[in-house]
Amino acid sequence: MTLLTLQPDLGIERVADLQAALQPHLDAEAPLELAGDRVERVHAAGLQLLHAFVRERAARGQRTTIVHPSPALAEAARQLALAASLGVDGPAVAHPTDIASGATA
Repeated sequence: MTLLTLQPDLGIERVADLQAALQPHLDAEAPLELAGDRVERVHAAGLQLLHAFVRERAARGQRTTIVHPSPALAEAARQLALAASLGVDGPAVAHPTDIASGATA
């Protein structure tokens, strides 16, 4: 299991930084946890990149979870209807890898 702490600012101005942080983990086979507890600011572009990253890893059979999402991250994901697919809606929600495969919690 690899842990990567998300940056506090996931605004559009920081999407390139987020992509640079995620890129080395795209092909990694080890399960990846993204710690979201430090996230304070979120824009749609940051969430779209996170969603695409999680879905791409899931399509490759690689497990990715967001752990300890901050209130800002969880609320932004809910507003864009990405909370379930990013796994930030609580423990009863299926993990993104499970969602991609059609499994349920």
